Amino acid sequence: MLPWKRVLRPLAALLLTAAVALVPATAAQAADAPSRGWNNWSCKPSAAHPRPVVLVHGTFGNSVDNWLGLAPYLAKRDYCVFSLDYGQLPGVPFFHGLGPIDKSAEQLDAFVDRVLAATGAAEADLVGHSQGGMMPRYYLKFLGGAAEVNALVGIAPDNHGTTLSGLTRLLPYFPGAEDLLSTATPALADQIAGSAFLTKLNQGGDTVPGVRYTVIATKYDQVVTPYRSQYLDGPGVRNVLLQDLCPVDLSEHLAIGLFDRIAFHEVANALDPARARPSTCASAFS
Repeated sequence: MLPWKRVLRPLAALLLTAAVALVPATAAQAADAPSRGWNNWSCKPSAAHPRPVVLVHGTFGNSVDNWLGLAPYLAKRDYCVFSLDYGQLPGVPFFHGLGPIDKSAEQLDAFVDRVLAATGAAEADLVGHSQGGMMPRYYLKFLGGAAEVNALVGIAPDNHGTTLSGLTRLLPYFPGAEDLLSTATPALADQIAGSAFLTKLNQGGDTVPGVRYTVIATKYDQVVTPYRSQYLDGPGVRNVLLQDLCPVDLSEHLAIGLFDRIAFHEVANALDPARARPSTCASAFS
């Protein structure tokens, strides 16, 4: 066997392992069932919170595991909260967000239509973790989502791709590695900095008119690197670094989306800026 072939599979496995850091330890039991107060299709938005919130999981995530912290947090605050599964691969249960991202955006489009029809709302707000904070931008930009969405909140989103701390730059040295990723897990290939998908997504500007954008990042992110690549440019954008809110917050890529209540507090501020309160270290106990 040629030397590069001996290294090809371990390299691909390393990339997959880095991405699987997005997966919570708990296994989903029923991804489309009402869970702890969300995905309640009879929920009607209140006057205080007139827009339903759609949660968009990350790579290797699903509609339950990714949101065991944030969904109840928002539902307790009187939001109608919904979450979807997208990017499923045949024969792969529970671990989603792996299919071509443009096709995943089509699934999000259909799901938002379903949520708006059920709730009677004119617009929704989107909150996504990792790929789930970036993928909706394709829906907004190319699938008419800007007419259906008021705000997009990205928690550690890979808006301009990731280098996985430089590992992706090694791919050209291993013939066939990129083809393997593209064939087996298209979403991973799409998220590499400089990919054709990201070039199309970001060409002509990061944002579209009429949508408010918030990015919540952590400087300890080990999956979306460099962390500043998560930030967006354009009108209606607010980029937030978690450590500017609480310098002792050590959350990395997984924690910021799963259980960091300071990040959750900032999500709530982004969803309801008129009632926003400063996020501080004390927000962890609110």
